[in-house]
Amino acid sequence: MHKFQILYCNLLHHTAHIILCTPISLTDCLGGGYKPVFTNRLQLEEALQFSKTTLEDNLKANVNLVRVSAPLFVTKASGFNDNLNGTERPATFEPRDFAGTHLEVPFSLAKWKRWALHYYGVEAGKGIVTDFRGLRCDDDVDYTHSLYVDQFDWEKHINKEDRNIEYLKTTVKAIYKALYDTEQAVCKKYGIEAVLPEELVFATSDDMIKEHPHATPKQRENILCEKHKAVFFIGIGGMKEDGQLRHDGRAPDYDDWITERPDGGHGLNGDLLVWNPVLKQSFEISSMGIRVNPDVLLKQLELCSCPERKEFIWHKMLLDGTLPQTIGGGIGQSRTCQFLLRACHIGEVQHGWYNPAEVEILKKDGIQLLGLGEFEADPSAKSA
Repeated sequence: MHKFQILYCNLLHHTAHIILCTPISLTDCLGGGYKPVFTNRLQLEEALQFSKTTLEDNLKANVNLVRVSAPLFVTKASGFNDNLNGTERPATFEPRDFAGTHLEVPFSLAKWKRWALHYYGVEAGKGIVTDFRGLRCDDDVDYTHSLYVDQFDWEKHINKEDRNIEYLKTTVKAIYKALYDTEQAVCKKYGIEAVLPEELVFATSDDMIKEHPHATPKQRENILCEKHKAVFFIGIGGMKEDGQLRHDGRAPDYDDWITERPDGGHGLNGDLLVWNPVLKQSFEISSMGIRVNPDVLLKQLELCSCPERKEFIWHKMLLDGTLPQTIGGGIGQSRTCQFLLRACHIGEVQHGWYNPAEVEILKKDGIQLLGLGEFEADPSAKSA
């Protein structure tokens, strides 16, 4: 069965099951009533720019961040690339005149940002934000995922005593306020109905596993988000007692997912999720957390069977105390715009490449993807 045949057709009121369907259109799965907010592409581009600029300005004000430039590639030997779940392949190339030098397009700037705080001499209580662009060759290619990633990658210098759940929650509230205010501004400007509540709810993966032991991670997210509309889901990464992932994978060298919290759970990280009124499912806006200190780094490297990483330049700088204690995360720009502008497919708000069979289905329903994303194949290849 093709991936485009497996669509979220009907998220049931309580169980939020994913149902397998015949190959019908995405709009059929949404009840047949989807109509894009924008049909004029230039107006859409203006809305995208307004949404991103407003969100960035709110983030800088709420979290005390300064915009800095960011790299498009890093050396493999530096260990600066974010390993995500630890299995994804980076886009890699060798400079023409430097054979044997391997450069990688980052998945995110999780590690680079921490080094950048040291590099720029940013004091505690202040942080940086970047307009990050990257490639994720092994990511899903569907209506919420793309090979191309653009996000506001941010990192903030904190004190040692700030490594606790209360500081994490305070920061999450500031980021959610930035998102909430952005939605209010976007909806007012473009006549869209706002859906986000003023306050978000905190929940933990540990508690949700106890309450819904037979549900999948996605089903637990759906249950929470359908009820509360905006949730910060604490505790991502690590294993359950049965050896299965507790909720989702995390690399061992950026977020702290093992530190025990006062509630008995583990992890000082999480995902910011909202209920998407178009797709009628939970929708991840941001992943973030308090970062590893030297002790936690060594423990998580051992748990993930990759202690050799401590020999990388970045890891040595963390272990010897050169790099500061931080909190940080990434906020997907296109993903957030897809939510704010009520688009059913991420390709409506981002230039990319998508499953040609799925593109044809979208075309038949009048859903326009940006740029070459709407073509079945490269136009130049067709004319050759």
